[in-house]
Amino acid sequence: MTPMKFIAPSTETRLGVTLDDDGACFSLWAPRSPRVELALIGADREQTNHDMELGDGGVWSVRVPGITAGQTYGFRVHGEWNPRSGQRFNPARLLLDPYARAITGGVDYSGPIHDHTSESDYLPDTTDSSHVVPLSVVVNPTPPPEPLQRRIKPNERVILETHVKGYTLRHPLVPEHLRGTFAGLAYPSIIEHLQAIGVTTVELLPIQHFVSEPFIIRAGLSNYWGYNTMGFFAPHAAYASVGTMGEQVDEFKEMVTHLHRAGIEVILDVVYNHTGEGNHEGPTLSFRGIDHAGYYRLSDNMYDDYDVTGCGNSVDTSQDGVLRMVLDSLRYWVTEMGVDGFRFDLATTLIRDELHHVDFNHPFKLAMATDPTFENTTLIAEPWDIGPYGYQLGAWGDGWGEWNGQFRDHLRDFWRGMTSGVQELATRMCGSPDLFEYSERKVTDSVNFVTAHDGFTLRDLVTYNHKHNEANNENNRDGTDDNRSWNCGFEGETDDPTIIAMRQRQVRNFLTSLVLAYGTPMITAGDEFGRSQQGNNNAYCQDSPISWASWAEEDCWDQIADFLSKLTSIRTAHPVLAPENFVHREEVLDGSGVSLGRMHLAWLNGTSGEMGEADWHDSGRKLLGMYSSTQSEAFILWMYSGSEPIEITLPGEPWGQSYVVMLHTGLDDELPQSSDQLEPGSTLTIPGHTAVLMQASVPLIGEASEASSTDN
Repeated sequence: MTPMKFIAPSTETRLGVTLDDDGACFSLWAPRSPRVELALIGADREQTNHDMELGDGGVWSVRVPGITAGQTYGFRVHGEWNPRSGQRFNPARLLLDPYARAITGGVDYSGPIHDHTSESDYLPDTTDSSHVVPLSVVVNPTPPPEPLQRRIKPNERVILETHVKGYTLRHPLVPEHLRGTFAGLAYPSIIEHLQAIGVTTVELLPIQHFVSEPFIIRAGLSNYWGYNTMGFFAPHAAYASVGTMGEQVDEFKEMVTHLHRAGIEVILDVVYNHTGEGNHEGPTLSFRGIDHAGYYRLSDNMYDDYDVTGCGNSVDTSQDGVLRMVLDSLRYWVTEMGVDGFRFDLATTLIRDELHHVDFNHPFKLAMATDPTFENTTLIAEPWDIGPYGYQLGAWGDGWGEWNGQFRDHLRDFWRGMTSGVQELATRMCGSPDLFEYSERKVTDSVNFVTAHDGFTLRDLVTYNHKHNEANNENNRDGTDDNRSWNCGFEGETDDPTIIAMRQRQVRNFLTSLVLAYGTPMITAGDEFGRSQQGNNNAYCQDSPISWASWAEEDCWDQIADFLSKLTSIRTAHPVLAPENFVHREEVLDGSGVSLGRMHLAWLNGTSGEMGEADWHDSGRKLLGMYSSTQSEAFILWMYSGSEPIEITLPGEPWGQSYVVMLHTGLDDELPQSSDQLEPGSTLTIPGHTAVLMQASVPLIGEASEASSTDN
């Protein structure tokens, strides 16, 4: 069947609400509706309806005098009820404005929120829904937040992926009334902690207004992560500490200002691939009621949603009106709300064409490359969805960072001793050039991570071999079984000091390889102090202590934060450890162009120097030395995943004239102190499951230049 294309609004048409001195204009894109009503809602939910007029581009508008900020409203969209043609118009449904700047109220999941009857999804339910659904709010425009005084360079960036509520809800120094809110995340004690652990960028799990899925509510749970958006322009109302009638907008802006003053970027995890309405059997709160076939991808029968997200529906960015909404939303968050970038959930869905094929020349991607609004905006793709050819890791091109799932998987396997040799370890540690080194791409385009919101926390990764999702009420069937974890000999928490020590060593190993790998490191909030989800690897529905960060000072895991602080400080102080471009095995030259004999990047075997062919093909090898050098400095990062100690020989010149241990993941007395100078050719015993960072003393000028200088 040939896909339907609907007329789109012109670029000059303003959608949503435009306030002026004497009222407001309300506009809604509803291209197939023969009649649209604006419903103004009073404090006691009484309604005053106004018929809207159809203008160009399928846009309905009405101007109402006397409207001021705080007015609540919705739309009633009329039309044919014909589910087999993607038309599910039902004016009994009060619908959210897709362009609403704020949303107040919640969903009564036992009320008439579906467009169809309980007996049949082919029959419309004509019961009014206005008393059981959230309302759009008219918001008075206010100035944007203060911008960053200095932009973060890509190779400086250290991302912390965090949840607004969960990170602050139990922090003892955040005032109780601010915990779990935008204001809480901007509180000085939180910002000071972020600065202490070296975070330059917070990536916020979805803060665009979201709702819970009905089946979660029936299970006595709620959507915690927020990947169920219903308002692409509205900050999530529940994250406001002082009100939901527009106050959430100002509070979000204040949060951004405080983070910017501290030199910290704000990136939003945005979910434009699907909405909180689910499939056609789910609630009708906005988009489906405006036009089912207009907003969502449908199967050839024009009845079922074409789901490439696994969430029931897929937003159809092949429709120009829908694409316009997505781009308008992104522009709004940059220009009015002050954010510095976006991480796009299931980004592949956004570049599917009208036939649902992946298209890297999609208008969405072209707009992000050419619109000056996004010129200095960080763009990160989760480069996959579950549809045909949805896995597109490495394919997004210049200007895009990408979550590197292969880095995550291999580093997990390496540190649990489940790899064959070290060839892929080297590839992942130097920025995954097999995936990203083409065209104008930078090594920082590889967003490296070991954990994220989805899956085990870092502590759980070394504590559980199996998921433990019983609290989700799905009989432990949900969540992945491919965790690539190692419990260090015992399943679950234990008081055994030997096992605890090993687990903390492994956490330090993961953090070391993550922060010192070439690329952009992303850390999951709470991993820096041993946050556990009790083995739950799918805590999307756990708005509970399972998900909330614990800041308990008596927990012996708090030492991890100090270790992370040292790691990020070293990375910041030594740019050779955080290059912006790909680095190769090329000679380092002095200022006169004379070779210094060493390489910008080399791989060492711990015995004779550089890795040889036999070393690379040794499937039992557990040791790899990553040598990084510039004109002025050089480092070796040894990574050893074997269980027994191994003795290595430190390489001679040109690799180094002497060495010191700057940092290691073992116990304090297992390796030399940073004040101990080690000579080339001397031996060093590396304990099992340990990473060691060494700084090498190296000559700064070449032999020819030195000789010339001596003659003079």
